[in-house]
Amino acid sequence: MIGERLPERLSPLATRFGLRPWYGDIHNHCGISYGHGSLEEALRRARRQLDFVSVTGHAYWPDMPVDDPRVAHIVDFHVKGFARLQTLWAGHFDQLAAADEPGVFTVFPGYEIHSFAHGDYTIVYRDIAGQPLIEAETPAELHAKLRAEVGDGAFAFPHHIGYRLGARGVNWDTVVPDLSPVMEIVSMHGCSETSMMDRPFLHSMGPSDGFSTARHGLSLGHRFGFLGNTDHHSGYPGSYGHGRSAVYAAQNSHESLWDGIHRRRTNALTGDCSHLFFAIGDTVQGGQIAAGGPAELELEAVGGSFIDSIDIVRNGDLVSRITPELSPSPIEAEGDDMETLLVLELGWGARGSFHDWTGTLELSGGEILSVEPRLRGSEVVSPLEGDGDEEDRTRIGLEGNQIAFSLRSMGNPNNFTSATQAIAARIRIRPEAEVRLTLDGQVFEASAERLLQGALSGNLGPIDSPAFRLHPLPRPHQWQWRGTVGIEPLRRGEWIYARMRQANGQWNWASPIFCE
Repeated sequence: MIGERLPERLSPLATRFGLRPWYGDIHNHCGISYGHGSLEEALRRARRQLDFVSVTGHAYWPDMPVDDPRVAHIVDFHVKGFARLQTLWAGHFDQLAAADEPGVFTVFPGYEIHSFAHGDYTIVYRDIAGQPLIEAETPAELHAKLRAEVGDGAFAFPHHIGYRLGARGVNWDTVVPDLSPVMEIVSMHGCSETSMMDRPFLHSMGPSDGFSTARHGLSLGHRFGFLGNTDHHSGYPGSYGHGRSAVYAAQNSHESLWDGIHRRRTNALTGDCSHLFFAIGDTVQGGQIAAGGPAELELEAVGGSFIDSIDIVRNGDLVSRITPELSPSPIEAEGDDMETLLVLELGWGARGSFHDWTGTLELSGGEILSVEPRLRGSEVVSPLEGDGDEEDRTRIGLEGNQIAFSLRSMGNPNNFTSATQAIAARIRIRPEAEVRLTLDGQVFEASAERLLQGALSGNLGPIDSPAFRLHPLPRPHQWQWRGTVGIEPLRRGEWIYARMRQANGQWNWASPIFCE
């Protein structure tokens, strides 16, 4: 984020509790194990669009199928990756410490373990000082060893939980609550909220299973918060659209973020750094409430685009749906000076090609308040797919009311998968506001009135040439909502959470509130 963060005026409910969202990715990979790209580059990319990060090494796989010749090629790169992490582990803490900046950018050490029997887990340490690589065959054994070695300075969360049991999906019978206060419900593997979602599991490991979903685990009585992370393997933490986490905390520090995670004040997001926060009485998301409490839920949402819908899910059932277009309740009312979102999307062109963009985006008749990069990394996962660490040419800067940038985009690989890059800006405009876009020496102009009516697109050259799109500008009621939702008082053992879908296809899930 460049410039002003989410201001208190747009988050009065969270502010009332002394909280604000911080955005990060604590499960992603680079070349310190099997993966691509340097740790140094991964940390630099993370800082460009995140508040906190853990760059994850692959450590071990106790029940790896070493005797099955059909997967010998998979076993081979795992074994080599594990050995590489063992070699680099002790020395990588200096790089983590150099990247960590108190109050600005927080870095957590971490590594991953695989398991057919129990599912995959990511271990995260609170402190950067040299930490152990602990091997264990069960979550209970891992929990015991971590407590003995580092006390309360480590936790571990299951990820891509939606795979079936026995295929590296979650094993609800062996989950240890004290070890796993949160679980990853979305990543580039897919979405594990429920059986049917618009982000299905498409990896070669197979589809998701309904009994491995977050809703099924909650229905069994497990209590956990929601995370989203990329699980990116090309040194690009926070790669747009693949998953991110929000932690609601007072400040960006190891201690404050750690407390927020363990109190389950977390959100899972797919891409945009949006804000979705709710409370019942004096209990915020992630907390516990006594039976028979308030019959009203307070909620506020600030989208990264047009808000399509906000859902309240109780015990697995959809009990309320808010559609801001039909029930507007903006946090800030529209006036002559209107706050809105300006998004520039760059890419397209011939498949298999790339384009290096250089340009500026300038606003007159208004003010650029903040800039949010929405950048994607190369989607190479297995070392068998090739090297995914291309040279990073990205530069984004804000000076006054002008954003200057240089970045590379790839042609979309097919008609259903986006590879575009984007820059979003929160702006305040007057009726006469104008946008001036300069791309590779070509100038394109649009009035705010034009963009309020719809998106504006253009190509740099003929058909199949690289192209741009200025997204339509949402009015306040289309990207903000604040209000109350009537609910029946919660009964013992019940749970309730909120989720938001945007018109651009990005999601946000707020962790549940649980009834004692």
